[in-house]
Amino acid sequence: MNTDLEELYQAVILDHSRRPRNFGEIPGAIRVHGDNPSCGDEIDLDVKFGADGAVEDIKFKGQGCAISQASASLMTGKLKGRSRADAGEMMRAFHDLVTGIETDAPRELGDLRLLQGVRKFPQRVKCAMLAWRAFEQAMENGESGASVSTEEPK
Repeated sequence: MNTDLEELYQAVILDHSRRPRNFGEIPGAIRVHGDNPSCGDEIDLDVKFGADGAVEDIKFKGQGCAISQASASLMTGKLKGRSRADAGEMMRAFHDLVTGIETDAPRELGDLRLLQGVRKFPQRVKCAMLAWRAFEQAMENGESGASVSTEEPK
């Protein structure tokens, strides 16, 4: 990665971690708690699915490293308004991006592609994936409306 791109990466991550988008709660939404015990990152993700199954609204609250908070902020911006199928595809594409499975990230990921650098640091991959794993649980449990908890694997 060249120096200019690294600086952009750092600036976007810091901006989203210091001023997260879609930070807060959604009354009556599905709430999923996720944590990463190896580093202390925690997130509560609220997701409201519309009648058609699309992500009507999505917000998060949490604490943790810049990577986990920035990833959650970027994720919520990208998933809002997407169908379940589109959201699931974006989740798979992001996972492949940060784990190194895919080297050519889809353009639909937008700024999320800047998190590609975490693939060099396996512990950071868990931080970047925390909000996404919570969203996956929300999609799986969305029909029941139940709140669930997920723990990032060690």
